[in-house]
Amino acid sequence: MFAIPLDDHAQLRPLEPWQAPEFLAHIDRARPTVDPWIPWASRSTDLDSARATLQRYADSQAADGGRIYGIWLDGVLVGGVMFVTFDAASGVCEIGVWTEAAGEGRGLVTRAVRHLIDWAFTVRGMSRVQWLSSTANTRSGNVAKRVGMTCDGVLREYFPHNGVRHDKEVWSVLAHEWPTA
Repeated sequence: MFAIPLDDHAQLRPLEPWQAPEFLAHIDRARPTVDPWIPWASRSTDLDSARATLQRYADSQAADGGRIYGIWLDGVLVGGVMFVTFDAASGVCEIGVWTEAAGEGRGLVTRAVRHLIDWAFTVRGMSRVQWLSSTANTRSGNVAKRVGMTCDGVLREYFPHNGVRHDKEVWSVLAHEWPTA
């Protein structure tokens, strides 16, 4: 397994099905801040469903699709980043993120996202990396801005959560805009 240092106390590492107990404990701590933004978080409520979430990403990675990585701070899983979708044929992928309170305000998510974007462009030759977030989730939009993405627009009333329809922002960065591509 690889580990990418994010700072002196934090690492970015793959999240795999065998880590379901740790993942579930983390999601239970993160639930107040990730619901409604991360759909699988509200479905990862016990060990079997948490393992199933991680298995879906493992299967997707095996098919060269989505991938999921955790952020560990002082050895504790506190957040993560993922390729929600990864379509090498079209050259387009989508990144998503989440964190619990213990991982907030340290720049860990921003640094992890930069690693994923850099890998997508420089290793995999992607053309576009995109980010979709609710307009109500200002923290998510702020990460997109910090990594240099442009807001392409807003999809009005795009998704329902708890009986309320939410607008979704679409952010992106193109390969020729990325500094190391």
